[in-house]
Amino acid sequence: MRVALFHTEQRVRLETWNDASALVTSAGVYGENQVEWAPWLRTTVGLRADGSRYAVTNVIDARNSGTETAGIVSPKARATFGPWRSTEFYVNAGTGFHSNSALGTTLRFDGDGNPANPVTPLVRAKGGEVGVRSVAVPHLQSTVSLWTLRLDSELVYNGDIGATEPGASSKRYGVEFANYYSPTPWLVFDGDMSWSRARFTGSSDVAGLYVPEAVNVVVSGGASVDNFHRTFGSLRLRYFGPRALVEDNSLRSSATTLLNAEGGYQLARALRLNLQVYNLLNAKMSDIDYYFASRLPGEPVGGVEDIHVHPAVPRTLRLSLIFGF
Repeated sequence: MRVALFHTEQRVRLETWNDASALVTSAGVYGENQVEWAPWLRTTVGLRADGSRYAVTNVIDARNSGTETAGIVSPKARATFGPWRSTEFYVNAGTGFHSNSALGTTLRFDGDGNPANPVTPLVRAKGGEVGVRSVAVPHLQSTVSLWTLRLDSELVYNGDIGATEPGASSKRYGVEFANYYSPTPWLVFDGDMSWSRARFTGSSDVAGLYVPEAVNVVVSGGASVDNFHRTFGSLRLRYFGPRALVEDNSLRSSATTLLNAEGGYQLARALRLNLQVYNLLNAKMSDIDYYFASRLPGEPVGGVEDIHVHPAVPRTLRLSLIFGF
């Protein structure tokens, strides 16, 4: 995969600031053991091992080319208690990881030729969850869970390079509430709500502790119809609440609310007609917001700090004829 960054004017390339390619090869293996100790107690323990190889070719600075390898082992465990009165409780804990930019794994010098430190290819994550699931109410399944997550390094967006880069360690915790209600075999209502708090930890070189772009409140829900006189469809609402754009929380994004719809007809066993409508209400809002310095003609050399947005798609219709075999 080629990754390049150019200085352009009216789509004409003036300078090449970065030009590199990376080939990433990954492999993983996972095993688990499940034991039912009693009718009311079940446990699962698992172990996952992952390995990656990064082969980087940097056209601008050959000193940043090379090959690196990385591996990580992630233990996991789960215990489930119940059910009692159609309700069970569970506890999950374990470790995982997220990956960093392949180009950063062989980085030795920055754009000015100064020595630079390569990034950690696979960053450790530690998490846990406790919750309760219930089907005590007929046709309704509900789940409430409390969770926490710690990352050894948070990915932070950098507008100058147009990508994410490693940041300080972070911790998150939150609560989720999920519901699925099916009054008939062909009709399902669902509603999910979540709240979370994300903060940097162990860092004194940032203006604040808020993790930029970390969403606090998410609400999603909808209704789905499946195989009702050969018709199917859904209506879905998605809400992302305001979120911090800078570390001190002095600037926040607006909320985003979008409504999408889908419907279709089963023409034959292997043939169906499908219509999707994105942004049904044609809402004028952004999918995501960033805050960084932009440099436009007539502006200071240092740029102007401002909010940059990726707008939500306008009302869009997509008609498909789907053949399955």
